[in-house]
Amino acid sequence: MGLLMPTAAVANVTDISMELIRELEIDAILLDVDNTLAPPTSHIPYEGVQEWIRMLKENDIAVVICSNNYHKRVKPFSDSVGLECVAMSLKPFPFGFNRAKKKLKEKPQSVLVVGDQIYTDVLGANLAGMKSVLLVPRDEEHGWSIWLRRKMEVNVRKKIKIRGNG
Repeated sequence: MGLLMPTAAVANVTDISMELIRELEIDAILLDVDNTLAPPTSHIPYEGVQEWIRMLKENDIAVVICSNNYHKRVKPFSDSVGLECVAMSLKPFPFGFNRAKKKLKEKPQSVLVVGDQIYTDVLGANLAGMKSVLLVPRDEEHGWSIWLRRKMEVNVRKKIKIRGNG
C-alpha cells in the first residue's frame, strides 16, 4: 500500500498552505490540471487558483504543470495561469516528472506532486522519489480508464485522512 499512499491529502489545491509546504520542506510543485486546477476540459481555473499560484510565486516556490493530457489541452491552460508545462507526461511513469524536475532544477525530495488520482499522481510521485498531496476530485470525468482508476481508488481513499485547510 506504501506506493499508493500520498504524503498528505487535502480537499482542494487551494487548501495547500505555505505552512504545509514548509512542513514538507518543498521548493517546487508539479501540478496536474483536470480536477486539480480546473474542471476537466475547461480552460478556466477553479476559484482561488490564480491567487494560490501567485502566493506560491511570492514565496519563491517554483511551479510547473505536469499532465497526462495532450499539449493542445495543457499548453493553453498553462499559458492562461502563467506556468510552464509538461504535457503527455505518461504518469505514473517517472518520465514526465523527470522532465518537469529538470525545468525546476530541484532534487526529487524537495518536489511536491499535486493531483486528484492515486494511480497516476501519487504512484508516480512515489516512483520518482517525490512527495505528493492527493486532492478530492471535484468534478466527474468520463471515459473507461478514469472510471476504472476511480473504482480501484475506493479502498485506498478510505485509508487516507484528509487534512483540514492546509
